[in-house]
Amino acid sequence: MKIVKSFLNTGKVVAAILLLNGCSPRFKVAKSEPAETRSEVNYSNLDSWAAHPSKTDHSDSVPQPLQDRFNRDTTVDVFFVHPTSYSDKKVIAWNANIADVELNKKTDRSSILYQASVFNRYNVYAPRYRQAHIFSYYTKDTVHARKALELAYEDVKKAFEYYLKFENKGKPLIIASHSQGTTHTKRLLKEFFEGQALRHQLVAAYIIGIQVEPGYFSELKPCADSIETGCFVSWRTFRRGYEPEYAAAARQSVVTNPLTWTTDTAYAPDTLHRGAVLYKFNEIFPRVNDAQIYKDLLWVSWPDFPGSRLFRRKNYHVGDINLFYMNIRTNVDQRVDAFKKRITER
Repeated sequence: MKIVKSFLNTGKVVAAILLLNGCSPRFKVAKSEPAETRSEVNYSNLDSWAAHPSKTDHSDSVPQPLQDRFNRDTTVDVFFVHPTSYSDKKVIAWNANIADVELNKKTDRSSILYQASVFNRYNVYAPRYRQAHIFSYYTKDTVHARKALELAYEDVKKAFEYYLKFENKGKPLIIASHSQGTTHTKRLLKEFFEGQALRHQLVAAYIIGIQVEPGYFSELKPCADSIETGCFVSWRTFRRGYEPEYAAAARQSVVTNPLTWTTDTAYAPDTLHRGAVLYKFNEIFPRVNDAQIYKDLLWVSWPDFPGSRLFRRKNYHVGDINLFYMNIRTNVDQRVDAFKKRITER
């Protein structure tokens, strides 16, 4: 039953996504403390990073079947912003404390292991930040929710500025994120890349799990294929035939099919599925599902893996990345190769 309960292991990280109607869990939140503001985060301290090339962390993990041929390319960086792991129903603050040891373990053993590790052929940087509680995506108290998300973004921005000043040194850069992380990286891309010289260093942005509204960016475009660079990809995953009861504003999004890396509605069979990484990190499960874009959603077949018929969930948000682990991993290499080739041809 373990593999069933954690088919999409990051389910322990995010219980739902933006603007779910009528399904809000009940949380106790301190109305008098809209944000965790006791101290600013010091990103010169390695403890302020969930993943960093200068330390050993969960993003360094490589599934056993890939270890024999694994080699690291240190000429490219990845800046990864993790999703919400702050979801305690007895929450006493709107924002997390990055010194919370148990919360950090939860983040590291879920999204850093099962998501950030997808990109570990390259230098992975993943900041800890005072993430907004998952409650911020449900509550009608939009004033406090906006403040909580704003504080979280300010941390992500500060981490990115530190990274640019002290770490990047002109290297090609991949931006990657999931869920709340994408809420923040959308803003980061607009502020630091659009109309800025930094855009020329962008290999691609993998901004997944939260809607990316058509027209949100003025310059950055959706990737048209598997080797285009300087563009972004995004999707939200659901079982075929299921449409979530989102507010109308949440039903507008760019969608990329991670089996074909296109934005058209062509059906992609499961023969194109290279492999998912599920509960047992060291096993890779190929041909788990097909994929097809439907409106603003990515529809997939009922995932096929040992015990999967007992899995009834239709919203696969928590597996947006590790469900397509090998397809993403392969595609990152393709885009890096294309980026380097174009640089040498200039």
